[in-house]
Amino acid sequence: DKVLTELIEPYELRAAKLREFLEDVKPSLRYDIVPLVDPYGPSVTDPDLQCLVVSEETRRGGEAVNKKRLENGLPELALYEILLMKDPDHSQNEEEKISSSSLRQRLLGTLLRPPRQDPALPSRPYVIGLTGGTGSGKTSIAKLLGHLGAFLIDADKLGHAVYVPGGPAYEQVVAAFGAEILNEDGTINRKVLGAKVFGNPERLKSLTDIVWPEMARMVKEQIGEADAQG
Repeated sequence: DKVLTELIEPYELRAAKLREFLEDVKPSLRYDIVPLVDPYGPSVTDPDLQCLVVSEETRRGGEAVNKKRLENGLPELALYEILLMKDPDHSQNEEEKISSSSLRQRLLGTLLRPPRQDPALPSRPYVIGLTGGTGSGKTSIAKLLGHLGAFLIDADKLGHAVYVPGGPAYEQVVAAFGAEILNEDGTINRKVLGAKVFGNPERLKSLTDIVWPEMARMVKEQIGEADAQG
């Protein structure tokens, strides 16, 4: 349930920062940094552990660890609770504590890495691709870019346009999947077509092999139109 999981730092970097912190606090400290592949890690299997440091919000996790240890025939760990440091500069939509989630929120809108210079790509028109799952904000970002003067190309609309009677993929799709996918008025029934292809990788590939090249061609035509408009 982490906020902006895509921006969570990789394990190697997080471990390096932790190592640097531990060495800074006490160079003689002996420690192991263990990658966790489940919610418990070695806390429920290591008989040599004696104490678990928790915060007010993670105490329930500590209690769950002790329950698992008892099930595994191990003694309970002492739960040492620490206070979380408050962030005096947190904004209204950020957590009150010092939090990596808040730090990730502050990364929004910043350039994570410089644009890759590809000599094969023309400098104009500058093409930005928006992709993401349902509810990820594509429409909102597209509107913002549109207000800034961007020429918008909606791939969903193009996806519908290729199927209409007289559209570039209509005849090929009907030939490939049969007249039973047609409504009475001759339009393609997308539900019937969807039932034929989803769950069948071969049929789905047959459909995308017809539709995607046509969509790509239409996108290129619209990019050319945007270029002509300046």
